[in-house]
Amino acid sequence: MNFIGRRKITYFISGSLVGLSVVGLLLWGLNLGIDFTGGSLLEIGYSENPPSIQEIKDVLGKYNLGELKIQPAGDSGFILRFKNIDEKTHQEILAGLTAEKNSLIEKRFVSIGPVIGQELKQKSLLALILVGLMIVAYIAFAFRKVSKPVSSWKYGVAAVLALAHDVLIPTGVFSFLGHFYGLEIDILFVTALLTILGFSVHDTIVVFDRIRENLKKRKEDSFEKAVNVSINETLTRSVITSLTVLFVLFALFFLG
Repeated sequence: MNFIGRRKITYFISGSLVGLSVVGLLLWGLNLGIDFTGGSLLEIGYSENPPSIQEIKDVLGKYNLGELKIQPAGDSGFILRFKNIDEKTHQEILAGLTAEKNSLIEKRFVSIGPVIGQELKQKSLLALILVGLMIVAYIAFAFRKVSKPVSSWKYGVAAVLALAHDVLIPTGVFSFLGHFYGLEIDILFVTALLTILGFSVHDTIVVFDRIRENLKKRKEDSFEKAVNVSINETLTRSVITSLTVLFVLFALFFLG
């Protein structure tokens, strides 16, 4: 398969997706959850006769909770988000909601202070930057003996560009989902991005290593041909690896 010959098509598709992702991030940003903003999250459910959102607002109005967000969860549940509260206020809220509907079930309660949320945000960004720098350094060292026709440090830059591509697109998707559907991101989103970084750089290094070997064995070939041959030789492995991960994720998603 002639990947290099058709690379302009890939440039267009990838460029469009990255462009849309950047536009989404600039316009709407990310809908940060309480892990990054601080605050409290209370998820409740009712075994029967769930109240309306307005009824819940009426009950919670006396607790001075700041900006209150109420999101339906399932057929008879709600996710409540408000400012950071102490345990006493937490119990008072439960008592107030229980007085209205005796079938209340508390599913989870999380409270994170604004300082901790800001610290998590800073450390998450720092982790992503450090990963990128370490990858450039590692690849530049690993391919230090490959100087023709591309310098070793350029392999590192190419890997980081691939990482930026692979991270920007899913981040842009979550920007759209956050704006139109209210989907929030938490610390697990950062974990997912770091996982993507790991898979991306692993696949990139495999291809680069094959390019290095083919440049040694096929000295008569042009660089473009060596790259194309290398991509074809590693394609099956890349597809199998991706499908294996997807099958596991599907099993976890549908079967738990």
